[in-house]
Amino acid sequence: MPRILTLTLNPALDVSTAIDRVEPVHKMRCGAPRQHPGGGGINVARVLHRLGADVTAIYPAGGATGAVLTTLLQAEGVPVQVLPIAGETRESFSVHESGTGQDWRFVLPGPAMSEAEWRACREAVLSALGEPGQGAGDTWVVASGGLPPGVSDACCADLAREVRARGARFVIDTNGPALAQALSAGVDVFKPSLRELRQLTGQALSDEASQVAAARALIDAGRAGVVALSLGEQGAILVTADGAWRAGALNVPVASTIGAGDSFVAGLVFGLAQGRAPQQAFAQALATSAAALLSQGTSLADPADVARLLPEVVVQAI
Repeated sequence: MPRILTLTLNPALDVSTAIDRVEPVHKMRCGAPRQHPGGGGINVARVLHRLGADVTAIYPAGGATGAVLTTLLQAEGVPVQVLPIAGETRESFSVHESGTGQDWRFVLPGPAMSEAEWRACREAVLSALGEPGQGAGDTWVVASGGLPPGVSDACCADLAREVRARGARFVIDTNGPALAQALSAGVDVFKPSLRELRQLTGQALSDEASQVAAARALIDAGRAGVVALSLGEQGAILVTADGAWRAGALNVPVASTIGAGDSFVAGLVFGLAQGRAPQQAFAQALATSAAALLSQGTSLADPADVARLLPEVVVQAI
């Protein structure tokens, strides 16, 4: 079975609740809070574990919040490798406005990490892969989520080079300068939102043709092997060197949009790691993302919902 490692440099204890309407000034009496382990790579690992993948979540954690996060993650049965840090792991707070169906998300920056701390996370990934030439070709590394203060923008690019030099596959889902540098180094899978792809290219990307062309340009330049462009309510587009496909979003009742993107990444990586054709892995990603919409907070996708929704996904060649 392929092995998957996820790296989350800025994990969070996700606290979510609900209220009928968000209003300024007044005290808002919310519903009972929910706590989930969070951060991009951690969410990807949680979903991959549920799907039956051999996955390990690698992340830094510190303080009481970090301890709670790890306890919750272990309670789900997800294998973890925790790197201790001096700072307190952050919390993220989200409110689902039941009157409108909107999610309000309040994201804190996270603790500043020393160079020694974030390099320890990098070394944990590389140690799990072994030295170049030792046969890490059946391993995937997913670096997902933003960076905390103190972490170099070059860290993802450096990691991408090291991972691929060992024959493993590298997946990136981050933002800003760190993303641009990682793509310059070259990655195997890149999952941008439309907003992120617009920022990266400086183009309007107002239609399907321009969106596919932008993804194809990244592939032709050797910056990415696969580009999976998420379009929210419009579905998604997948582009590889050999083809391009579109799929519409499934019509499901939305309890929360939080974690849908991470679930998409998990479904896509799960399918690709299993050796499925790109369009089959793409369908898995759409179904997994849609399943996440059914759950409140950061509960993420239920495998039973994924299996039920998968036959409803329609993938069309572009």
